[in-house]
This record gives sequence, C-alpha cells and structure tokens, in this order.
Amino acid sequence: MGPSKELIEEKIRAGRDFVARWEVDEKLFGGYLTDQEKKLPQPPLVKAPMTDRAMDLPKDFSALDISTDFLDIINSRESHRVYTGESMTLTELSYLLWCTQGVKEIRGKAYATLRTVPCGGARHEFECYMAVRDVEGLEPGLYHYLPMDHQIEFLSAPDDLEGFVSDSLSGQTWTAKANVIFYYSAVFYRAEWRYGITTHRVLLIDAGHITENMYLAATSIGLGGCAVGSVEGDLCNSAFRLDGQEEAMFYAMPVGRIRAEDRTEEKAFYAFVEKEGL
Repeated sequence: MGPSKELIEEKIRAGRDFVARWEVDEKLFGGYLTDQEKKLPQPPLVKAPMTDRAMDLPKDFSALDISTDFLDIINSRESHRVYTGESMTLTELSYLLWCTQGVKEIRGKAYATLRTVPCGGARHEFECYMAVRDVEGLEPGLYHYLPMDHQIEFLSAPDDLEGFVSDSLSGQTWTAKANVIFYYSAVFYRAEWRYGITTHRVLLIDAGHITENMYLAATSIGLGGCAVGSVEGDLCNSAFRLDGQEEAMFYAMPVGRIRAEDRTEEKAFYAFVEKEGL
C-alpha cells in the first residue's frame, strides 16, 4: 500500500510553495538579518584544493573548430544520450569548463567571482566535479575543477568507473558512455551568507545557467550532452568526499562525442510516445 492521497497532495503543495512563495514571512521573521547584513566574515569564494595532484588546463582554444553562428547553435542544441566512444581532447574539456565555470575577474578585493555564467549576487555557490572516462592525456577517474587557476585535480580512480556513473545517476546506463560526466555540488553557505533563508530556490535557478552554457558550448564544438537531475546524492557525496550537509551533490551532465548517424538511436529513447499514443 502506497502513501495516502493526502500525504502526496501535502508534498506537492510544499513543493509549489517552495517555488512560488519564497518571500520572508514578516510575522515569523521580522527583523531577520543575513550574515552579510550582520557583517560576519564571508566564506571563501571557491573550495580549496583537495589534493596535491592539480594540473593546468590549456587556455588557448584557437585549435578548436568553434562555431560562431549563434542562431545555428541555438537551433541545433538538443539533448544527446548516444555517444560515439571516440576520445575527447583535453582542450575540449578545458573549453567546456571555462564556458561553464571560468573565472573572468574578481569583484573587489575578494568579494565575488565574475564568471562565464550568471549567478545571484555573483555568489557562484557551486563546485564542479567530473568522472572522466575518455579524455586524451587523462587517467580515467574522478576529478575536481579549480576555477581560480583553471586547473583540475585528480581525486581517485574507482574500480568500476562506468558502474559508479550509472549507479550515481539512478541506473541510467547511457550516462556511463559519455566521455566526461560533470557533477555539480552546492556549497550552501557561500550563498546563505548573503541571502540567508531565501537562498535555496534561487540556487536551483542559478544551477540551470551552468548546464545551459554547457549545452551551448558543447554544441559549438560538435559535442553533445544531457543534463540529469536524478542524482544519487549519498553515493556521489561519498565518492567525491563531500559531507552532504555543508556541501552536497545535486546535479549532473554527461557530455560526449556525437554523430548525426545516431539520430535513430536517440529517437529510441522516446519510443514510448508513439507506443502509448501520446
């Protein structure tokens, strides 16, 4: 016997309220101040390196065949779940990371990072991790992006990397065939310091900016991917050494090399639409 109709409706109402009614209730929170308003020290702009195994990424993208036809990129952008198995270059990986989390400059002495994606208050409360499966010059395994220096650091090499990826994204086996699976965590206090109890709805909105840039950047160099919200948080937190409280994984996007000939296989993901007459 499943949950009651009343319990389900209560859960749905709570979700709707989270989206639609984020304002502070003055009766309950009158006089509330955020930690920024209290003049408390702000948290670090980025996470410190987790290891001593960092490596520089290429910053010269001139060798890439980057489309500059913006309308064509917009019109051809779509989700891709079928990948060719051909390697991705390190420069392509570097380009994707720069386009989605790259730091262009620092605001003030160390108040905020201005990046290649927008974010409320320029808090950029996200960290980017990767499961690298097939990138030229990189050992397969788990990595962390260091945006201040445009570096990546090697964290570990799971015994079964493809198994981990599939399990971490709710058994979606297609994700484990991508060249790189990007995972995004939220470092909550980085935004809560400024926005307090109104932080969390906007946090989720801001995360969408990252993956939309990823879609467009990938499309511009002939790659493809598909954002995934079904992330097994506990498994990811353990694998990437996150505490699950102050920092927690919640979003992912596999990206890989694609080809037009696989369009039929891509359409097979939506075969249920015709089968069920939807």
